[in-house]
Amino acid sequence: MANLLLNLQNTKLTFGGKPVLEGAELMLHSDDRMCLVGRNGSGKSTLLKIAAGLIETDDGTRFFQPGTTVRYLPQEPDFGGFETVLEYVEAGLGPTDNPYRCRHYLNELGLSGDENPSQLSGGEARRAAIARTLAPEPDILLLDEPTNHLDLPAIEWLEAELKSLRSAFILISHDRRFLEALTNRTIWLDRGMAKRMNRGFEFFEEWRDQVLEEEEINQQKLSQKIAAEEHWMRYGVTARRKRNVRRVGLLGSLRNERREYVGSQGNVKLSASTADISGKLVAEAKKISKSYGDRTIVAGLDLLLLRGDRLGIVGPNGGGKTTLIKLITGDLEPDSGTIKLGTNLQIVALDQSRQSLDPTTLVQDVITAGRGQSVTINGETKHVVSYMRDFLFKPEQARTPVSVLSGGERARLILARELAKASNFLVLDEPTNDLDLETLDLLQEMLADYKGTILLVSHDRDFLDRVATSILMYEGEGHWTEYAGGYTDMLAQRGGGVAARKLKEQEREIREPVVAVEVKPQAKRKLSFNEKYALDTLPAKIEALKTELHKLEDVMADVTLFTRDPKLFEKTSLRHQAAHDELVRGEEQWLDLEMMREALEGR
Repeated sequence: MANLLLNLQNTKLTFGGKPVLEGAELMLHSDDRMCLVGRNGSGKSTLLKIAAGLIETDDGTRFFQPGTTVRYLPQEPDFGGFETVLEYVEAGLGPTDNPYRCRHYLNELGLSGDENPSQLSGGEARRAAIARTLAPEPDILLLDEPTNHLDLPAIEWLEAELKSLRSAFILISHDRRFLEALTNRTIWLDRGMAKRMNRGFEFFEEWRDQVLEEEEINQQKLSQKIAAEEHWMRYGVTARRKRNVRRVGLLGSLRNERREYVGSQGNVKLSASTADISGKLVAEAKKISKSYGDRTIVAGLDLLLLRGDRLGIVGPNGGGKTTLIKLITGDLEPDSGTIKLGTNLQIVALDQSRQSLDPTTLVQDVITAGRGQSVTINGETKHVVSYMRDFLFKPEQARTPVSVLSGGERARLILARELAKASNFLVLDEPTNDLDLETLDLLQEMLADYKGTILLVSHDRDFLDRVATSILMYEGEGHWTEYAGGYTDMLAQRGGGVAARKLKEQEREIREPVVAVEVKPQAKRKLSFNEKYALDTLPAKIEALKTELHKLEDVMADVTLFTRDPKLFEKTSLRHQAAHDELVRGEEQWLDLEMMREALEGR
């Protein structure tokens, strides 16, 4: 049975007079692979820091199983005091941890360990932090946006590595494909409360919509009940004083319940200001090449980009994606070959690096470029505060400096600024960074309705699948190949991800010659009666155990059970562990027998 490793109960925290968490609950068992989801600003990172013991709460209890080891991956690691990356990674080891694992993970992530931490790029810093977190092989991993700044090869490696680990983990990420592949539990942090679903992220959105729909129905019923009580107050019999007092009190409590209800946060209303239609040809590249010294970025590329195309550019960090964008948009001349741009192009580039944001500038001036109090979107003039509401900014934030905004708020601010500009050609460089999942959904819908052309650089596989109509893939040494469809379509055509072909070439290089060995024929045997019986009966036993585990998990999902009935909680936990072990043994036995049967039958 899965052991309870971490339990947060009635967690309350207030920042600057504003409640962030109001009674949030969180339980983590040894077999949990949990994602923590919620809107930007809902307190996900705060709750993860509380779980890691980095923040003290105003109220609530925090239980850790004695002897449990935990490692926390922050969004912004601190390299202060370390001369090399290896020193930084080794500092995360415990007394009994194996130092070799530090070198192993650094090599896997493309680092030597001799690098100066102060000179690391964003992607290299993230890789070093991941190595430090994974090397001790802890019981619990707390991962805050682990895929930020990683390219696709690193994301796919991390996904495979987390699948292979025995550690329980809580994961915050905006990468849908990453969450779907790794999680079996979901915690939805909403309006200060943590709602739990005993299934992975794949089922989250359907469940969330159902919860919100039930809330709306309950609020409608509450309003109807209040209306009935108010009618009684006006027209009911007033002789029975005691009954009147009781019903007046009831009406007051109902009104208070409705007044204190906090509805779900609204959605961003995204719409792009479109310019006049461009010509049918947007860009045509013929045999273009570009090099910097001995390094080839683009070698002999032919590319045709037509109006309405959505081209996704995919490759590792350092592969030359930014240079390629500049070549396609005419901002950079190729060393050889020709670039022809179409007519009437109005290009807007969305730079999610946020380097273009001046921290001292007021939010409203970022959107209006300091010119007045209004913006014009598709011919409609709106006050800047009204336009800001469409992106979930509060009116009082209009005159606050950019420096006080969170990462997610800055991402929305860039969207608001760039989408207000008239365009027929959008260049999106990592547009998904720091956006919550709901905003990502709406951005995808907006791009689907956009009448112009889109050039998209992203490491988000799900976003590429939903937006791109073709993928331009980095093949190494300056070579790029275009594939029809999204990222998944590219995988089917290409046979693998970013690093797949390189790995196949390495495998061919190290393959040893096969030496023939004479094998004496053995007498052919058959499955025994007991083996046949086990092979026939194990599937039903396995299904029964899975059903029992689901029922036990539903019982343990009650966050009050631990304090309300400790004996029942312990009994249920022990049976869950026993059933889990039986299931693992049963599946392994069935697999061994099935492989034996196929081998004996010559399949």
